[in-house]
Amino acid sequence: MCGICLRKATLKEHSPSVARPLIDPVDKTVERDISLVKELGLKLIYAMNTHVHADHVTGTGLIKTKVPGVKSVISKASNSKADILVEAGENIYFGDMFLEVRATPGHALGCVTYVTGDGPNQPQPRMAFTGDALLIRGCGRTDFQGGSSRQLYKSVHSQIFTLPEDTLVYPAHDYKGFTVSTVGEEKLYNPRITKDEVILLDHMP
Repeated sequence: MCGICLRKATLKEHSPSVARPLIDPVDKTVERDISLVKELGLKLIYAMNTHVHADHVTGTGLIKTKVPGVKSVISKASNSKADILVEAGENIYFGDMFLEVRATPGHALGCVTYVTGDGPNQPQPRMAFTGDALLIRGCGRTDFQGGSSRQLYKSVHSQIFTLPEDTLVYPAHDYKGFTVSTVGEEKLYNPRITKDEVILLDHMP
């Protein structure tokens, strides 16, 4: 699922000076992602993670070794190391765009969702990069260290489902071939997060 932000955010302008981030790089697709950056003629400045899991953190490390000047980004609450540590409510700027940081813990410690800005010069519809918190027709596991079913349910409902219904949802993974959904679709059809909280907790680790 990597590289989506790069494509979507670059429809108006293609130039080597256009700075863009890569969100949740995966170790197995680093070469593909670097090729995409070159193909689009972009300048990669951030490798951003929504959460601390080995596939993403390793992917970020590989990106940094292959693309000079790239800075790693992760939430301060994750207790991980990165060049830039962000907190909920902060904005991350790149070129004429920005991403808003929203805290969405529950899958793992310090999970965040990155949401494109709300404004006349920002992409419409908005985009939410949800990591493993909200998946397409599912949600991330909660039996990892720092996971909590109750917390994940509250995170998704308060920080993602409150976005406009046409907001595009891009998770870090999908295992059924899907690439994008919307907040409205997930509110209607997600079989896990749309359940009553008590029922959901009975069916999650």
